[in-house]
Amino acid sequence: MERDDFPWKLPIPSSSGNVVVEEEEGTLLKYVGGVDVSYSKELDSAAAAAAAAATAACGCGSLVVLDVTTPTLQVVYQDFFLLTNFDVPYIPSFLAFREAPILLQLLQKMKNTDNPFYPQLLLVDGNGLLHPRGFGLACHLGVLANIPTIGIGKNLHHVDGLTQSGVRQLLQAKDNSGEDFITLTGSSGCVWGAAMRSTKGSCKPIYISVGHRVSLNTAIKIVKMICKYRVPEPIRQVKPCKFKALKVSLTSGIFSMKDLVVVFRQNRQ
Repeated sequence: MERDDFPWKLPIPSSSGNVVVEEEEGTLLKYVGGVDVSYSKELDSAAAAAAAAATAACGCGSLVVLDVTTPTLQVVYQDFFLLTNFDVPYIPSFLAFREAPILLQLLQKMKNTDNPFYPQLLLVDGNGLLHPRGFGLACHLGVLANIPTIGIGKNLHHVDGLTQSGVRQLLQAKDNSGEDFITLTGSSGCVWGAAMRSTKGSCKPIYISVGHRVSLNTAIKIVKMICKYRVPEPIRQVKPCKFKALKVSLTSGIFSMKDLVVVFRQNRQ
């Protein structure tokens, strides 16, 4: 996608944080959400039979919303959804069919209650166009919810000749230029996204790709604006929400301690 399709303007960075331009206040990007789904194949005995059919798993979908006009990128909303059975089996490169329905429920819940913090934009812990089928979770969720989305990947999909080692070599070549990102152009000439070092001296980039209704150039600007550490803040703040959900599930007996360990390992990647 080469053009943006949204009504808002980006906040203007300042030394004290992001500031609101009065004449653009009505269309300012203010609420940015982050979403993620974690799940484990480690099931309790009650779900063992379903696991044999490869259709069940313990899952946790999480949503946080940040006010990106505040210097601290304040969390203004958080919610989670626990699931012990998935109707869709695990199929590599088709995870969106498994995960998008969970996240859609979280968004729909906000809409149904006319929540004032409903996000204007979503950062998805997953890929958009940078995907073996060119349509990852960020695209899928954006189309279904009709909301602008950006895909944030922590690992690179090796598509169209792109490789992890090749990307790192290109980033190293940029060390002396002052640039902190490179465009990911495949062997076919297709632009799949961008690799960005969000913190100075980092050797592990994040992978930004178009999800829905946001151009790559704008996606890069937004991610730079809301990065304090390696991972953009909306995605980083999803983790505490997930652990809160798992704590609730452990107390209620929905998840086992094994599930908590698996999700903890996932979040260390």
